[in-house]
Amino acid sequence: MSAREEILGRVRSALADVTQPDPELDVPLTWEYGRATTMPDVLGRFVEMCGDYKATVARCGAADVAARVADLLGGAGVRSVVLPSGLEQTWRQAIEAAGITVHDDDPPLSRAELNAIDGVVTASAVSIAETGTIVLDHAADQGRRALTLVPDTHLVVVRADQVVSDVPEAVARLADAVTDGAPLTWISGPSATSDIELSRVEGVHGPRTLLVVLAD
Repeated sequence: MSAREEILGRVRSALADVTQPDPELDVPLTWEYGRATTMPDVLGRFVEMCGDYKATVARCGAADVAARVADLLGGAGVRSVVLPSGLEQTWRQAIEAAGITVHDDDPPLSRAELNAIDGVVTASAVSIAETGTIVLDHAADQGRRALTLVPDTHLVVVRADQVVSDVPEAVARLADAVTDGAPLTWISGPSATSDIELSRVEGVHGPRTLLVVLAD
């Protein structure tokens, strides 16, 4: 008997009692994809993981978001920002009142123009507590992808009801955006990479500074 025949013989023997060819039906699982993973404090876990990634997180009530956005931008030394068209007008007003120059992306700014702007402010689609990841689906309140990749500082506002437990739950929530063909950007802290000598370099393929406002 050849090695091939011996291997195939063992495979046939192991599968002799399998009557259902579909492995998903052969071994039923009680787990449901997209079901929330139980954790004691989803928001607290999200804040903790964002901090591990060197992001600055500020929690506030929904009514205080505009003021918190302006305060964080000022504290980070941001003097100019680009805002997506669908962003809350109260946020825009607070930013302008703080003396920060506001740029619109209509018509679309060039890469050189975006590079000259200090920061960008966006909303978000979903955030993941287990990994500290923020996902953008680039709806009107988030703008096109270039806005969140070129400026040096990204301030993103996350609503408490947008924070889910883990990646499968986030993917389930993003199903409609994927079906519609929307691009997705997954952000886990400020942009960072390491070279072959493990020297950490920040800002290579995205913002060096990530500011997060969590609206409870």
